[in-house]
Amino acid sequence: MKKVLFVATVTKHINAFHIPYLELFKENGYEVHVASRGNEKIKYCDKHYELPFERFPLKKNNIKTYKELKKIINENNYEIIHCHTPVGGVLTRLAARKARKKGTRVIYTAHGFHFYKGAPLLNWLIYYPIEKICSRWTDTLITINTEDYEFAKKRLRKCKDIQLVHGVGLDTSRFDKELTEQEKIEKRKELGINKDDLVFSYVAELNKNKNQILLINTIKELKKEMTNVKLLLVGQGPLYEEYQGIIKENNLEDNIKLLGRREDINEILSITDIYLASSLREGLPVNIMEAMYKGVPVIAKYNRGHRELISNNKNGFLVDNYKEMKEKIKLLLINDKLSIDLKNNYKKVIDKYEVNNVINEMNIIYKESS
Repeated sequence: MKKVLFVATVTKHINAFHIPYLELFKENGYEVHVASRGNEKIKYCDKHYELPFERFPLKKNNIKTYKELKKIINENNYEIIHCHTPVGGVLTRLAARKARKKGTRVIYTAHGFHFYKGAPLLNWLIYYPIEKICSRWTDTLITINTEDYEFAKKRLRKCKDIQLVHGVGLDTSRFDKELTEQEKIEKRKELGINKDDLVFSYVAELNKNKNQILLINTIKELKKEMTNVKLLLVGQGPLYEEYQGIIKENNLEDNIKLLGRREDINEILSITDIYLASSLREGLPVNIMEAMYKGVPVIAKYNRGHRELISNNKNGFLVDNYKEMKEKIKLLLINDKLSIDLKNNYKKVIDKYEVNNVINEMNIIYKESS
């Protein structure tokens, strides 16, 4: 039986983004293996190797992981290895050098290079040289936004096959249920939101890169002009307590709610008036796709991933700071036609990112590799 190996630093990455592709291989008669950190159950996975990956490349555990990964690869004679996440991608390509000489095809998906226009110098000093070296051990490099694709074509030419794919695929079926007006009222009541409140939301881990402080500052400024604003921050993360303290310090407890991890994203988006996204770095953000699919106007911090989905005034707004974000919010509030125009443009934007379309793109790449 042919075998395929998927690798990522953490198991939740596999479960969040790659289950449809594991299923694709199962349907095509492959034995499916996964290597990652975390013991969560993985659908369509025949064998899971739990390895002690660390997110930072120079951590000691990654040496152990590399040795174990190399042994796994050399023992299994995989037809295809598809690796994800920066550290998972580096260790896998190092470990698979011998296997490639025997015909194993190694595919790496860059979910947004850590080096990009405007990235910190340290990112360029660490991640770019590593990626340049690893590109020579990569049969297919997949990028998910235009900036990364164009950069790779110019600067990572040791890899002979560089592809642009429309992300990991948006599962629109999760967002097809439309709430009735009564259900919206009940959801608002559940979350402590009044009928006339203006609702913003953002779904992302609470961490430095996701930059929720930008949204907190935006609400702080908006509150000076209107009191009926509510921001729903969905997600867990290391900055939870810090943000909680900032919210309390600025008397924003009635305006900003830290909701933690939620399974009701469709319902939350259904009661959201404007979706706000604040991250500093994105490859291609699924959370914005979800908001656009639900027809929620989007205002986002300028970065390459947001820029891939949003063009100013056509299907959303890109901003640099909380003052610009506040002004775009006010613009949407006084211009109903603009909001309607944004929503009408979303379907044309989102279609190509739908999961079945992306599966078709990936299937072509997999067939070329097999």
